[in-house]
Amino acid sequence: MSGGTMTAPDGGPRCPWGLSTEDYLAYHDTEWGRPVHGDDALFERLCLEAFQSGLSWLTILRRREGFRSAFAGFKIPAVAEFTDADKDRLLADAGIIRNRAKIDATLANARVLAGWSPGELDELIWSHAPDPAGRPVPRTVQDVPAVTPESTALAKGLKKRGLRFVGPTTAYALMQACGLVDDHLADCVARGGGESGSAS
Repeated sequence: MSGGTMTAPDGGPRCPWGLSTEDYLAYHDTEWGRPVHGDDALFERLCLEAFQSGLSWLTILRRREGFRSAFAGFKIPAVAEFTDADKDRLLADAGIIRNRAKIDATLANARVLAGWSPGELDELIWSHAPDPAGRPVPRTVQDVPAVTPESTALAKGLKKRGLRFVGPTTAYALMQACGLVDDHLADCVARGGGESGSAS
């Protein structure tokens, strides 16, 4: 079927995007679509999805360790304490995407989240997970949406609480990456993957 799964070198069917590079295959098989919990882990995903805006996710994936090093492992309290000197350091760091607006948003969001109760970000994000029973299983890539009512509501909820650089499309990418929805195609071997906990 056009737009359906493709056969990987190991013989198993995969979502087509997962076969374009070895980096994507590993990410597709072990991370994407698996539930992620924990404020810091979700903050990392939120930041990386914002940095990805307008770019290929592969660009972010290949710099992820650079991002983690630059942003103190995405520990919210640590990033919230970043100074102007840290901002200058980040703008000079070739290991990340040196976009001033996205860096500013990351630091501002950390300062907002540092004032939240433990587990509050996790609870807010996961409160927007749709009922899987009400979602048709995608059979082709054309069946996978870019925005949903839930992602629009999540973006509005995050913005209302003071977070920046999170629109409905970015929110839906977060929902896909963190397992709030399972958008692996129906025949994909990775569909229904296990709990990944507070993956880092």
